[in-house]
Amino acid sequence: MSPSFLSSTTFFFTIILYLGLFHVSNGAQQGTYIVHMAKSQMPLSFDHHSLWYDSSLRSVSESAEMLYTYNNAIHGFATRLTPEEADSLMTQPGVILVQPEQRYQLHTTRTPLFLGLDGHNAGLFPETATSSDIVIGVLDTGVWPESKSFSDEGYGPIPSTWKGGCDSGTNFTSLCNRKLVGARFFVQGYEAEYGVVNEESRSPIDDEGHGTHTASTAAGSVVEGANLLGFANGTARGMAPRARVAVYKVCWKIECVSSDILAGMDKAIEDNVNVLSLSIGGISTSYKDEIAIGAFAAMERGIFVSCSAGNDGPYPYTLSNLAPWITTVGAGTIDRDFPALVTLGNGKSYTGASLFEKDALPPKMLPFIYAGNASNNATYDIFCFPGTLIPEKVKGKIVMCERGGIRAAKGEVVKAAGGIGMILANPPSRGEELAVDAHVLPTTNVGHKAGEIIRSYVMTDPNPTASIVIQGTVVNVKPSPVLAAFSSRGPNHITPNILKPDLIAPGVNILAAWTGAVGPSGLASDTSRAEFNIISGTSMSCPHVSGLAALLKSVHPDWSPAAIRSALMTTAYNTYKDGTPILDVLTLKPSTPFGHGAGHVSPATAVSPGLIYDLTTVDYIGFLCAMNYNSSLIKIISRGNYACDASKTYTVADLNYPSFAVNVNGSDTYKYTRTVTNVGGAGSYSVKVTSETTAVKISVEPAVLNFEEVNEKKSYAVTFTVDSSKPSGSNSFGSIEWSDGKNMVASPVAISWT
Repeated sequence: MSPSFLSSTTFFFTIILYLGLFHVSNGAQQGTYIVHMAKSQMPLSFDHHSLWYDSSLRSVSESAEMLYTYNNAIHGFATRLTPEEADSLMTQPGVILVQPEQRYQLHTTRTPLFLGLDGHNAGLFPETATSSDIVIGVLDTGVWPESKSFSDEGYGPIPSTWKGGCDSGTNFTSLCNRKLVGARFFVQGYEAEYGVVNEESRSPIDDEGHGTHTASTAAGSVVEGANLLGFANGTARGMAPRARVAVYKVCWKIECVSSDILAGMDKAIEDNVNVLSLSIGGISTSYKDEIAIGAFAAMERGIFVSCSAGNDGPYPYTLSNLAPWITTVGAGTIDRDFPALVTLGNGKSYTGASLFEKDALPPKMLPFIYAGNASNNATYDIFCFPGTLIPEKVKGKIVMCERGGIRAAKGEVVKAAGGIGMILANPPSRGEELAVDAHVLPTTNVGHKAGEIIRSYVMTDPNPTASIVIQGTVVNVKPSPVLAAFSSRGPNHITPNILKPDLIAPGVNILAAWTGAVGPSGLASDTSRAEFNIISGTSMSCPHVSGLAALLKSVHPDWSPAAIRSALMTTAYNTYKDGTPILDVLTLKPSTPFGHGAGHVSPATAVSPGLIYDLTTVDYIGFLCAMNYNSSLIKIISRGNYACDASKTYTVADLNYPSFAVNVNGSDTYKYTRTVTNVGGAGSYSVKVTSETTAVKISVEPAVLNFEEVNEKKSYAVTFTVDSSKPSGSNSFGSIEWSDGKNMVASPVAISWT
């Protein structure tokens, strides 16, 4: 099974998350506000001003946390509120000003901030002994243990529940610690196929970089001053910075093979990891591939399994890791860019993105040529593949190349031919997505629209010139997130009635730790070294969710993997704070659940979801029975002597999944059932149904669910009445949302006509 990798290494993997702006369940964005109070107006009924402050806050929000009470610099307090709550508080007696908190310095990488995991929300995921008892197992290309992201400074003893160990090898001897508690490698399957790997690599050491990046994204320790060549400077940290890391090297120079992957999963389960993170995948036609089988065993042991959705977007039916006991993660952007301005000789300018150092090119117009006009290869003339550029035509010029193949390698070709800079243009399938790489010469990536214009200019102007001005790092870019073009899309090609991916997380231009074995470009010729690197793919979004699952597990140790996935899905958001839908970067039109699943992950709301959709091994067996899997296939997947009850009718529609997908195949009516478990207080939940077309009518019975105690369960039925005459290939979307006025428990609906 081949990995799915999108950076400039030989793998076809995916990438990590960005954290930041925190959305509450009704779609509004929470922020920190400073509330100035007129202390002299405090009513006599209060014995102390802190009681008055608290009463004022409770008048607009019962759940808001008082972060600070100020006594000297100002009279007032700091709290977390939605904009609506802040406006309401401003109308209360004695309130002088409610002002959004200002940020004067960037002191962190964007992912924790973007996901709402900055210091102001630290109380949601306290750094307790429980959080440091969680072990995240990462199956990937190994680890660079010398990275500061795996420092164990301040860590206590290794958890007594941990059963793993540390393999030795050349360049890797006794390098585990209280943070990096395990490091194994599995190479027998690979060597059987491709021959013996070199001795220097035959250990858990990461000589590719991808594994170090994903592991540090999930649970890297706090590292100040992290950056790549000065870009994205800040304090790096994984999603679960106090969790322990165990690395299982199952991927090698050419690819990953399923025997090694399964061996790694087998050992991880034995070692007693709490979370498994796999940024690996391939298209499968059933649920009996090795990753799905290994994940089933992990699920039975209470291990949460997160996998990348794949990098084969924007095309439909391209998803990997579709088993319903796996959490399948797609990729979105964050609110940080690395702009570079391309100016043409005709005076027009276009913004791309670059990670090359500033002032690398002289600030003047330079000769400019299109690769198609400087190539000796008619078949691949525009792609700047090795050996295709004519040095006499390229020397001293900026060269425009088309994307296709390993991006960083194109710059290597241009540089070797004497070029001094490169403009890399997106094909239509990548739209306006600007994924950056650590190139070996000044390079900017431009979107498809800009590429079309620049190409027309360079091919028609008799004396084309251009300049590239690299502008550094900018944050708070809007809109964000947007669905990445490369992120694989549904519908689910194995079971259309199960919606996949489950959700999206940051996966574009993510900064995380890197290996010291290769340069950040991943090219053999690159002799530079970097402690951190910026890469993109669903490989990066997957470990974000793995780390977030570890955080939820630390707060709710009794939650099952399905409960954790449910909390992440039902609290995800699919609109911006102004209510407009999340966009697809390919089209700049609204994304759909076939691309973003339930939406973008929102960890600060997931910690208290209100209701969850839980699942057990028996439920998954019933799902396999509904798939008409015979006893042999079920035994292969489950390793147990489960059998389908011949007297029972099994339907996929009854799998207690937190989303709804309807595959219309002739009938006009489809009925689904679900059961929710109350994990909040007593309360009454009312349902809200939305459908974007009159061709679909959605009814829910009952429309109100009343809960009196924690862990109480209630069931409901959903009936979808559709116009079955719509053309094949049509799609329609909607949502089913339960709310008690405080929590919003949302499920996406996707309906497709076949």
